[in-house]
Amino acid sequence: MSIIARAWPKFLAIAAVAVVAACESDSLKARPSPLKDTVIDDAGLNDLLLTSGDPEFSVEYFETAVAREPERADFRRGLAISYGRAKRYPESSRVYEELIALDQAQPGDILDYGFVAVRLGDWEGAKSAEANLPAGFNNSRKHLLSAMIADSDQDWASADAAYTRAETLALKPDQVLNNWGVSYMARGDLENAEDTFRRAVSFNSRLFSAKNNLAIVRGMQGEFSLPLVPLTDEERAMILNNLGVIATRQGEIRVARGLFAAAVDAHPQHYQGAADKLAALDGKVEN
Repeated sequence: MSIIARAWPKFLAIAAVAVVAACESDSLKARPSPLKDTVIDDAGLNDLLLTSGDPEFSVEYFETAVAREPERADFRRGLAISYGRAKRYPESSRVYEELIALDQAQPGDILDYGFVAVRLGDWEGAKSAEANLPAGFNNSRKHLLSAMIADSDQDWASADAAYTRAETLALKPDQVLNNWGVSYMARGDLENAEDTFRRAVSFNSRLFSAKNNLAIVRGMQGEFSLPLVPLTDEERAMILNNLGVIATRQGEIRVARGLFAAAVDAHPQHYQGAADKLAALDGKVEN
């Protein structure tokens, strides 16, 4: 997602913008056209499609809507958001660029475009979005974008200032704090990273990326026990597996074996990834 994300192992979960994973699209073939015989604005249908349900169905709906009425900015905006929800970020970026080129973009659209650019590692696009926001536009997400751009430039003082403003303006600063913790990790400041991830979890105990990052930063400091935070069985298994990866990279093979075994035991189904790593380590330990 970013320079920071690429600097860490793949198991490091970084939250920047909230998206919903796309569902399988094969079932769409059996559905009626989303615009057929429908008064499309009735009962806030546009808003409903953007906040619930299958992201790919939302994409289909707004693609059809834009094709029928290309002058409608709300349809184009809905399509850009829907592509983002479906994790189709290049297409989302293209539609936001169309909105901007047609002079139909609102400040929120420009900001959303900036976050999509971050997802794509397009820092010039993110900086362009930041520069084109109105001077009086001031909310938590705007400062979060500024913080992430500063992180990409390793301008840590500017990043901290922007994260502070973002946290102050956020109703629930868990995502801001999670990103801030990742920023501290990128600098090698593991103590502040751990404290910041703990704060993120205190605001939202369901935010897995913050819980995962908290465990990882503890593992990087040689502490391989699970943090005292609420965890489902699946979350527990995933974090134990990630700690096992860290222990392996630190040469703690026996510790890693115990962590992978615990991950297999904790998972509510079968955890093939942890089982494979455990089998690989068993050979090394026996030798």
